[in-house]
Amino acid sequence: MTIKGVGVDLVRIPRMRRVVERWQDRFLQRVFTAEEIAYCQGRRDPVPHLAARFAAKEAGLKALGIGLRFGVSWRELEVRRERGQAPVLVLSGKSRSIGESLGGAHHLLLSLTHDGEYALAHCLLVGEDTPGPSDERAR
Repeated sequence: MTIKGVGVDLVRIPRMRRVVERWQDRFLQRVFTAEEIAYCQGRRDPVPHLAARFAAKEAGLKALGIGLRFGVSWRELEVRRERGQAPVLVLSGKSRSIGESLGGAHHLLLSLTHDGEYALAHCLLVGEDTPGPSDERAR
């Protein structure tokens, strides 16, 4: 496995709380998928979980090296977490095409945390190793 891109982002939870209170569903539906919203709203306090997912999207864009350019939308980067598994950031649409063009998988490895006033996300875009000339001679 080869690292093709790295991204990290930190979000202030009180700021996210103010944004959610002000813009409500308009903000949520613009940035998060229905599955992400449902997951967060199923928690006692959804805002730290929303903040972590927002940080994940920002970190994912940094790992791709693009920001919100080239027609990529927030909802093309989705945090998914299967029970008992680490979360991943799944790419779709243009973000997936960009990730693949960089030699990466269709998802990014992801670490999320939130504590106190902060949520943090760290993303790795990884790809498979491709044998180089020296690797072929070693066989």
